Amino acid sequence: MSRRQMRSVLFAVIAVASALAIPAWGSAENSPQIPAPPTVAAKAWYVVGEDGAVVAAQDARASRPMASITKLMTAIVTLERARLSDVVTVDPRAARVGESTVYLRAGQRLTVEQLLRGTLVRSANDAAEALALYVGHGSQSRFVAMMNAKARQLGLTGTRYVNPHGLDARGHVSSARDTTQLLRYALGTPFIRRTLASGHVEVPGDGDFPTTDDLLESWPPLIGGKTGHTAQAGWSETAGAEEHGITVYGTVLGSRTETERNEALETLLQYGLDRYRRVVAIDSGKAYAKASTGYGRPDVELVARRAAVRTIPEATPLVVRVAAPTTVPLPVREGQALGSITVFAGDRVVASTKLVAASAVSKPGLGGKLVWYTKRTAHHLWGLVS
Repeated sequence: MSRRQMRSVLFAVIAVASALAIPAWGSAENSPQIPAPPTVAAKAWYVVGEDGAVVAAQDARASRPMASITKLMTAIVTLERARLSDVVTVDPRAARVGESTVYLRAGQRLTVEQLLRGTLVRSANDAAEALALYVGHGSQSRFVAMMNAKARQLGLTGTRYVNPHGLDARGHVSSARDTTQLLRYALGTPFIRRTLASGHVEVPGDGDFPTTDDLLESWPPLIGGKTGHTAQAGWSETAGAEEHGITVYGTVLGSRTETERNEALETLLQYGLDRYRRVVAIDSGKAYAKASTGYGRPDVELVARRAAVRTIPEATPLVVRVAAPTTVPLPVREGQALGSITVFAGDRVVASTKLVAASAVSKPGLGGKLVWYTKRTAHHLWGLVS
């Protein structure tokens, strides 16, 4: 077969595969109905999947105080500019910060790691202030400028920081959308992810303190989050949840009580988890095409080089496109690349890999070719006679 003929066959296979591909969960007519997003007891909320798709939202860009969710940014900036092993001498100004604290004392010496754990797990205002003064070389305003610069870098357009702990202050605001985006970034930092999954923190000389996150123990899918509460902000939290290999992220701002906040966040995150499915997008044990080889030798099955399991939005159809020749020259090696497979969810490519020969097929020698030509000639002659 000529190169031009091979190309025409190849593109014909692509067109057929595209036309015959079927949705992973049936046709549009029998696809399951997607439940409407729930309404919860909060001023604003926002939930996204791993793919960044918005699952549920209410006043997601509205400017609101976010209380101690602020401390996620405090931790991010600290980790960028200090080592966990650095020793911090607690500034008297930090020791005077009130409300949620781990009772730091002026002159007390703790590592950055210990202060960060107190900041994230116990939501300690004094620990956050101590870190800000350390990293800001004695200036809270210098540290806050670093926080705002990082917010701009992350695209948190509705966020402005005035302090490192989140106590109510004029102009200290964010949004449900921004805090969710901040959480996703924070959970990408291994230290923060591990710390937010901790149920308690021990501060040397001050005792052992439980986490402020009630859902961490009561709702297993939660992988970590940051709570917040002040008179102006109400009860708020941003968190991620994982179940059956599916991860979603969400925020609720401005619930009236701690119980309402917990119920709202759990409801929204579970709704988000239920909107996705883990599917085998590419099956390495399946033959996606078959190619003839000539000389009466066996056909070659083409299989995927690698399997692919993906998280797909509920009721989204998968389209599988296969590009492969119908005929291949001999010999064929086992594992020889002979095509490709691409899987789409809507207009987005979710998986792709090479198609390879499932088995080897040798090229016949001169004797084998003569036998094949003899049989073919005899078959043609018999056809003419009959």
